[in-house]
Amino acid sequence: MHDEINCDVAIAGGGLAGGLIALALAEKRPDLDVRLIESSPNIGGNHLWSFFDSDIALKDRWLIDPLICHHWPDYDVSFPAHHRTLHTGYNSIESERLDLVVRAKLRPDQIIAAAVAAIDTSITLSDGRSIAAPVVIDARGPADISCLDVGWQKFLGQKLRIRGGHGLVRPIVMDATVLQNDGYRFVYCLPFDADTVFVEDTYYSDGPSLEPEALRQRIAAYAQRRGWQIEAIEREETGVLPVAMGGDFAAYWDSGGAVAKAGMRAGLFHPTTGYSLPDAVRLAIAITTDPAMTPKRARAYAKRRWEERGFYRMLDTMLFRASEPDKEYKVLERFYRLSPPLIERFYAGRSTFFDKIRILSGKPPVPIGRAIRAILGYKS
Repeated sequence: MHDEINCDVAIAGGGLAGGLIALALAEKRPDLDVRLIESSPNIGGNHLWSFFDSDIALKDRWLIDPLICHHWPDYDVSFPAHHRTLHTGYNSIESERLDLVVRAKLRPDQIIAAAVAAIDTSITLSDGRSIAAPVVIDARGPADISCLDVGWQKFLGQKLRIRGGHGLVRPIVMDATVLQNDGYRFVYCLPFDADTVFVEDTYYSDGPSLEPEALRQRIAAYAQRRGWQIEAIEREETGVLPVAMGGDFAAYWDSGGAVAKAGMRAGLFHPTTGYSLPDAVRLAIAITTDPAMTPKRARAYAKRRWEERGFYRMLDTMLFRASEPDKEYKVLERFYRLSPPLIERFYAGRSTFFDKIRILSGKPPVPIGRAIRAILGYKS
């Protein structure tokens, strides 16, 4: 007979969403026996997550603050016709810190290093063991993305050590002065210290395929353009994030199985940026107040977020289907001329009615005929 583990909450997937739920419950509900199942050696994998101060409510910062590795009080954006410094705090988390904090907060037996073979009302592991719990949450990454109408945000980032220093004093969240190809492209720079900078080449594209070597060459060319001499490449990560334009949310949810879900598997990500950290924080804290997260409740929670974000999906449709590929940067260039509070609310996924009117008003950054056709073909 195979071993059965009994607990109160079982979380499949030790990425950002699963790790945050485990941390939140350990902090606020230490009476509950929580188990986190992850097959890879490290909680969080190999990732760097960033967020604006305005993305997370002050009352929720207790969960995320212990994970922050780098903080800056402001950041820059650069476009061919517009440069701006915005005085909104910016933060980055390295996955090594998430791994360290989770392992310090949970007992060793609460972290189960195994692959999930099957999941429903219980979890079956690949080694034959099973985990039984009243609450089972699946946080193992995206379900069937083909159920959604998406474009893609693709990137490769490298942590570079620069001989003699890089000279940056704050992050460059978007440098769109680079050559535009295969959709909107920008370079993202995070100065970790005087000699170390994380440089990411990012672009929006119709397809999910990534060409790592081409992106490495772009980063090398960008460093050369800035006069940087690369002494060492200390880490590298890649990512392909969905940018949602529409789709069948019910089919997407069902494709991930009939259990409670979190993170990308629940469709909890910003439709335009693809980022899931703010949603992961909000859900983890919501679960601390309602740890009996049934599949029905989890589905209703995620569905509300999906329905609230139709505006962003409409904007994505215009970006992908109304903009000329080498002119897509003009949409963001215009956006970054708007007020800082509006920009903050946009990234937090909390745009007001008047924000939406302001974003759509004035001279359109895309041809009006193509915009109308894109909107008419838009399905939320």
